Amino acid sequence: MKTESDSLSLVFAALADPTRRAILVRLSEGERSVNELAAPFEISLPGISKHLKVLERAGLIERTRNAQWRPCRLQAAPLKNAADWIGHYKRFWEESFDRLDEYLKGLELKKIQPQRRKERKEKRVISGAVKKKQKGRVGHGSKKYV
Repeated sequence: MKTESDSLSLVFAALADPTRRAILVRLSEGERSVNELAAPFEISLPGISKHLKVLERAGLIERTRNAQWRPCRLQAAPLKNAADWIGHYKRFWEESFDRLDEYLKGLELKKIQPQRRKERKEKRVISGAVKKKQKGRVGHGSKKYV
C-alpha cells in the first residue's frame, strides 16, 4: 500500500534530476513520443527510457500505446500534491521574512534616529548663531550707526 509520503518521496526523487524536469517541461506542451523527448538531449534512447520509467513510477507521466507509437503524457496531480505539501510551509517562510523585515526596519530606525538628532542639534546651533548675529544688527529705524 502506497502512502502519501511514499508518493511524495517518489515525486521529489524524480524531480531531483534536471533531465527529468526538462522532460516534464516538454510534456507540458503536449504528448510526445520517446524519440521526440530524446531529441534535445545527448542521451541514448535507453537512457531516456530509464528517466521515463522513474517519472512513470512517480505518477508524473502516463505512457499509452497506439500501435507502434507509445506517446507520453504529463500527469499533473502528483505535481499538485507536491506543491500543496510545499505550500504548507509557505506560512512559515512568510512569517520568517516578516520577522526579518521588522528587524531590518528596526536597524534602519536606529541608524536614522541618531542622524536626525544630529541634524536637529545642528539646526539649533545654526539657529542660535543666526539669532546672535541678528541681535547685533542695526535696523532701519535705529539711531545707532555702524
